[in-house]
Amino acid sequence: MLTVEGIDVFIESSHILRGLSLSVGPREVVCLIGRNGAGKSTTLRTIMGYLHPRRGRIVFRGEEIQARRTHEIARRGLGWAPEDSGIFGDLTVAENIEIATWTQPSGRPAAERVEGAYAVFPVLRGYRHRKGPAMSGGERKMLSVARALALDPHMLLLDEPFEGLSPAIVPAVSRGLAAITARGQSILIAESNVNHVPAFATRLYVIERGEIIFDGPPAAVRADAGAMRVLEGQ
Repeated sequence: MLTVEGIDVFIESSHILRGLSLSVGPREVVCLIGRNGAGKSTTLRTIMGYLHPRRGRIVFRGEEIQARRTHEIARRGLGWAPEDSGIFGDLTVAENIEIATWTQPSGRPAAERVEGAYAVFPVLRGYRHRKGPAMSGGERKMLSVARALALDPHMLLLDEPFEGLSPAIVPAVSRGLAAITARGQSILIAESNVNHVPAFATRLYVIERGEIIFDGPPAAVRADAGAMRVLEGQ
């Protein structure tokens, strides 16, 4: 589904990602875990075309996309929910979700895609006419993912979907992500807290200073002393 091969990414003169490689297969839920500043968001933003690697390549569904523009990548089936949610505050919940069907006009009927987004996060139905400033942080996170789902993507990139959420809202977000995987869509999640890794995750990568230092099943990371030192901030 997605393969990132040896990418080097610079922001101005700073070398942020160093030969980074990872992959996400069909129906997989892969988590990229690391401390703040380790390169998680940069990795996702590079995959989505906001940044371009100086070296390496990114292949999605058999096609190289590292030189593509963000809207072209989205139309090829990658949905994106950024760390700050990125919802349009002047639009209602319904309008935020529906706008994705304008971005990706082909494929399944727009009404079917919108209904599918509400099915994953049913609480949003009651907020259809509410605007962004009147929503909690958790509700904005759910809306961001729902909007990405309305693109009808093959895969989702989620940046810190659990960060800053109250304990009461975490289960609802987790259930929504589980429902997405049950529909057959792959997910790549960036998280800074290993305790936020959902139980249905299939693999983990640990990133430190722009390099992958662990790749394996979730159960194995706690047995890796080096990875746990990084994740525990030692």
